[in-house]
Parts: sequence; structure tokens; C-alpha cells
Amino acid sequence: MILLRAILVAVLLTASLPLRAGEIPLDQRRSGYSFMAPDTQKIQDDETANPGMLWVLDGQALWNKKDGTAAKSCADCHGDGSETMKAVAARYPAFDTRLGAPVDLEQRINLERERHQGAQPFTYESPDLLALTAFVAEQSRGTAIAAGDDPRLKPFIEKGNVLFMQRQGQLNLACASCHDDNWDKHLAGSAITQGQPTGYPVYRLEWQTLGSLQRRVRGCLYGIRARPYEYGAPELVELELYLMSRARGMKMESPAVRP
Repeated sequence: MILLRAILVAVLLTASLPLRAGEIPLDQRRSGYSFMAPDTQKIQDDETANPGMLWVLDGQALWNKKDGTAAKSCADCHGDGSETMKAVAARYPAFDTRLGAPVDLEQRINLERERHQGAQPFTYESPDLLALTAFVAEQSRGTAIAAGDDPRLKPFIEKGNVLFMQRQGQLNLACASCHDDNWDKHLAGSAITQGQPTGYPVYRLEWQTLGSLQRRVRGCLYGIRARPYEYGAPELVELELYLMSRARGMKMESPAVRP
């Protein structure tokens, strides 16, 4: 009830405000890390204390595990992932020529499994998919986000931008209502961040586990009482692409820790 009242207050504060057409200026962009308490920042900074590193280790083992009818591992094609996967996650979602649409990192992993290993795709939020995604993403830690520079992605980025600005749900809120118009304020005692996707997959203390950006977005949709898109839906990938493109130049933190 406390959270609901706080959200309703936010509705009253923002419903009359027009959504800004522009994005947060480059010199004002801030990672969610900067909104956290020092104790939580220390958990992320210390690899021996960061719970997300457990998934990275599991992902490294999966990277070298042969699977599917082809009896191949990721390493059989891509070699040492700690070398060949550097900066790869920073470019996702990326355009897939066969599909004619963008795919996020989780989808790319599943497409590789199907196309080259003859293996069944992992389900979204499954331990194996999160682990492999975390392993690949960790190789981009400290790398500047570069998603969205492929001109074929432009119409999909625009669709994601529309979704980011679109009010929806019973509370009539858009992503921009919080993350553009009210960042650095508080909602039910929690800091409202800019929604920069620098650390996914992230370990959230609230979840007590690792989770994808799509899980976080779906959680926001639940929060504003909107019907969430299914995992892997084009709308979620387009929104993910827009978020990554608006964070271009910011440093990857995967696996990040968040409250």
C-alpha cells in the first residue's frame, strides 16, 4: 500500500507535465551505480563479494561445454571467450540479417545454439542463459557502450523511443515520466535513476538473484499496472535497443549490483 500511494503521488506530480522530446544531456548521464549507497557500491566493486560473479563462473563452464546434435561448444567456434568476446556485449542489441530485426544478447546466444550447435534454446531467465549472458557481458566490463550504430537499426531505435515516451497502464505513466523527468528524486524511499542499462544482467538485492534487462522492464510495466510484453517480444528488444543507444559511450558494468 505504501508503494501504491507513492506511485499515485508520482502520477499527480507528472501527469500534467509534457514528456520531454530530448534525451538527458551527455554530461548529465549517470549510471545507476551513482545512486546507490557506498556499501552497495562496494559489493559491486569487489569481485569476491559480487554475487553476479558466480553466474560468470558458471557461464565460463558452459562456454566450454559441448552440446546439441553438433556436439560443439561455444569455444569450438569462438575460442577463448575472455579474448574473443571483449566489447561484444557493448554492441547489443544488434541487427540479425536472417531475421531482418535486432536481437539482444540472450537471443543471440540462443540463435547460436540452434544454428551452430543443434541445441535447444534456453528459456528466458533460466540459470544457464543468465550464466552464459553474464560471462559474455563481463568481458565488456569497462568498455564503452556502442549499440545502435548500425544504420539498419535506426527504425527499431525510433520504435523503442516511442515506447519509452508512451504513457500506458492504469497509472498512465511512461518510462520517461520517471527516468527522464524525475530522476534523482525518490519513490517509496528508493532513488529514481535514469534507467541507464549499463550493468545487465544485474544482481538485484530485491530479487536475490541475477536478472535480465527484460525482467526489469517487465517489472516496471507491472508497477504501472500495464500488461507486460512476453520475454523476447519485439517491443522489449526495441526498447532495450533504445536504452542501450541512449547510453552510448557509458561504461559497461556487467554484472552490476543494484538494490
